Amino acid sequence: MPKIIDISVPLHSDMPIWPGSVGLQISRTQSLESGDEANVSRLDCDVHIGTHVDAPLHFIEGGVSVDQLPLEVLCGPAAVADLTGADSITADDLAALSLPENTTRLLLKTPNSTLWQRQQSFDANYAALTADAARWIVERGIRLVGIDYLSVEGHYDGCEVHRILLEAEVVIIEGLNLIGVVAAHYELLCLPLKLVGAEGAPARAVLVGSEE
Repeated sequence: MPKIIDISVPLHSDMPIWPGSVGLQISRTQSLESGDEANVSRLDCDVHIGTHVDAPLHFIEGGVSVDQLPLEVLCGPAAVADLTGADSITADDLAALSLPENTTRLLLKTPNSTLWQRQQSFDANYAALTADAARWIVERGIRLVGIDYLSVEGHYDGCEVHRILLEAEVVIIEGLNLIGVVAAHYELLCLPLKLVGAEGAPARAVLVGSEE
């Protein structure tokens, strides 16, 4: 039987959030306990909460919105690369992975994954891509890149990495949880909410691989 690995982070009010984010609140608007006919909840958050997808519109004027992203990019063979020893990820780090030439989806397992386990507050010192790494991804024809914290770009690095990737229409998945995931090749299924005209959306992402 194929093994399904959930690489999404749980959404709750105490999770790490990007500075300035409204965070996430789930509140009951109707309750069986209160005599209502059903339990009904309301969700309040921004679209870059937890595991989420960035579309080009996030940084590119007139760019494609999340509902227009091609599902064939978000679903398909993906390589998980182990970069747990890297504080920042450079083009040299990516080249050293010796990825197969046909790699089009790349998920980066870094020291960040442990932050989901041991911290509730945001940690600005997470591992992220450098600009030359973003250019390497574009030049290699990779169409999707994912990372295991709230941004593919360093907290203090501006927006160059996002612009390089999104101008080339590379789909970005941020906020993955790759704890316990072995570096290997899997089938990725990542489906963001179909939010019309939005620059991003929360997503449920799983890897499908063979049970060993």
